[in-house]
Amino acid sequence: MAGAIAALREKGFAGASAREIARRAECNQSLVFYHFGSVVNLLLGALDAISGVRSVRYRDAVEESGSLGELVNAAKSIFDEDLDNGYVAGLAELIAGAQSTPGLGAEVAARIEPWRDFTANVVEDVLAGTPLAVLAPPQEIAHGIVALCLGLEMLAGLDGERGAALALFDRASLAAILYDAFMAKEGPQAPQPQQSTKENE
Repeated sequence: MAGAIAALREKGFAGASAREIARRAECNQSLVFYHFGSVVNLLLGALDAISGVRSVRYRDAVEESGSLGELVNAAKSIFDEDLDNGYVAGLAELIAGAQSTPGLGAEVAARIEPWRDFTANVVEDVLAGTPLAVLAPPQEIAHGIVALCLGLEMLAGLDGERGAALALFDRASLAAILYDAFMAKEGPQAPQPQQSTKENE
């Protein structure tokens, strides 16, 4: 799987052949077909492995964030990690390969769906009890967030320039800080001290 991930990231979908993967894994290419049945199945298995590792990282980041501002900062950090490790580059290559490989598109889409559900749950928790909760269903907002993040990482991967994307995270962080401050101000009011009996008289 490590050989498949490296080949996909560095050689692209077309270049991630059984021969290339086996060369990187230092094994006979027949083992690719023995264990996975096809190169596509191996590449999907590699994507599943990446998703498993990253899902733990994402969930930990959400649990450690105590505010929307902290959540945005965690997303920025994860964005950097994903780019540094080429995780999204591999996904982008599989998406590109789906254009010419029957059935691959549905397989990749099925693997993106859990990320949409995860994002929708986070959105629902963040917006719960706020006026923003009625603007749009969490699933629709989540779809936009996942599409935006994938697009940003793909664009940053084209030329290695991530400054524009990081600037967007900085803007989002500022907006989140303002939102957190607003929600704190609009929170439950402290109970007013009652007047004494003498004052009431």
